[in-house]
Amino acid sequence: MHYKARPDYKAVIEEFECFVELLKKDVDHFYYLPKDSKTGLDAIYTRDPTLITKKGAVLCNMGKKQRQEEPFSIRKYFDEIGIPILGSITGEGQLEGGDVVWLDEHIIAVGIAYRTNEEGIRQLRDLTAGVIKEIIPVPLPHWNGREDCFHLMSIISPVDKNLAVVYSRLMPVPFREYLISRGIKMIEVPDSEYASMGCNVLAIAPRKCIVISGNPVTKQRLENEGVQVLEFNGDNLCQMGGGGPTCLTRPIRRED
Repeated sequence: MHYKARPDYKAVIEEFECFVELLKKDVDHFYYLPKDSKTGLDAIYTRDPTLITKKGAVLCNMGKKQRQEEPFSIRKYFDEIGIPILGSITGEGQLEGGDVVWLDEHIIAVGIAYRTNEEGIRQLRDLTAGVIKEIIPVPLPHWNGREDCFHLMSIISPVDKNLAVVYSRLMPVPFREYLISRGIKMIEVPDSEYASMGCNVLAIAPRKCIVISGNPVTKQRLENEGVQVLEFNGDNLCQMGGGGPTCLTRPIRRED
């Protein structure tokens, strides 16, 4: 599974419960995926197997082979709760939700690396025609290699329409310049806090977010921009598997 180490199960449950309590401050309703023997531990990172649009869900085709059953499991559940399916990424196409960043209601950026490829983006463009007006491909670096969990959202987390937490050292120059041209102010994560997932920030309301504890510089920089920051310990739940608070959630409805 390429985890850093074996997570402690009791600690994972405790950390998850703390995370959910923070979410409850702003989120009224939660859906929990049912148990499925075909999925593995990575299924806790519910961001990746689907993309949600206003017209329905796109089921991804996972770049990590151990996760390839997850979109099928989620489809069954979405059918049960009445979420329409726009379609699926299939064949040679690969797409993971962690590579998709909404820049506004109609524009998304999509990372291209080992989890998402150009064919996946082509299929996504076809499936979301009339829903998403523009898809901006963002080529990503090799970084730590094919087995590493590295998505576009590993280097950018929007916290408001004009504010994002970023790690610019791994960001392609054209994409960074594009963000600046859109008037998006960037809060830079220091080198010392990138590996501890300082860039993985979940916005639960404009300028209100949840972060993993242990990144004091990033937290202070967020607060300097008027962002309310809620923290939880994610040593086992997040750090072991490389998935932070954004990865643990798949928002299916947002208030405008």
